[in-house]
Amino acid sequence: MTEKKSNPFLEIVFNVVIPSGILMKLSGDEHLGSVGALVIALAFPLAFGGYELIRFRKFNFISLLGFVSVMLTGGIGLLELDTKWLAVKEALIPGLIGVGVFISTFTKFPVVKKMIFNDTVLNLTEINQRLTQNGQQADFERCLMKSNYLFASTFVFSSIMNYVLATWIVTSPSGTAAFNEELGRMTLLSYPMIAIPSMVMMMGIFYFVWRQIRSMTQLEAAQIFKTQ
Repeated sequence: MTEKKSNPFLEIVFNVVIPSGILMKLSGDEHLGSVGALVIALAFPLAFGGYELIRFRKFNFISLLGFVSVMLTGGIGLLELDTKWLAVKEALIPGLIGVGVFISTFTKFPVVKKMIFNDTVLNLTEINQRLTQNGQQADFERCLMKSNYLFASTFVFSSIMNYVLATWIVTSPSGTAAFNEELGRMTLLSYPMIAIPSMVMMMGIFYFVWRQIRSMTQLEAAQIFKTQ
């Protein structure tokens, strides 16, 4: 049975486009007001996350951090805290994920190994057999460890860029219409400036692992990947 997957287009619409539009266009007193716009804008990613949880019956650490991130953003705006806390929050979430990925390197289940090197994607029996025959098992484990370090570095990149973007764009006092507009602009810009580069980096890591598997096993792509 094919596993149901989230729709990336809907994720962008509900988590980025709609909240950003509300914050940037409806925060004035003549519309929703700063508080109303903030609450409604944050309701969209929360509602979408709840819908995804009910539909796919999945809940993971990343989803939990996303929920916490939205709640913290709302708290900063509604409690009118110093905007420096927004920058700290923006850096903290990907930073925690990066730390988790880095720590997993020293466990039996590195994140990259769990994500890529599993029997739902690859023909593990054939790959492991060839690695053993070619005496490459230890070299491949080192490859996975290096890939895990690189994967952790993508979150470090996101953490730094989130902090820079937040301090650069969001300068108005929290709880104001200007703060909401800047928050919406930051949310909108974070996708092309942070999310897309991070995805490209991750794809590069996955390509590196695939090339290493092919080089160490001399298997073709059709033999490495499961087709069904």
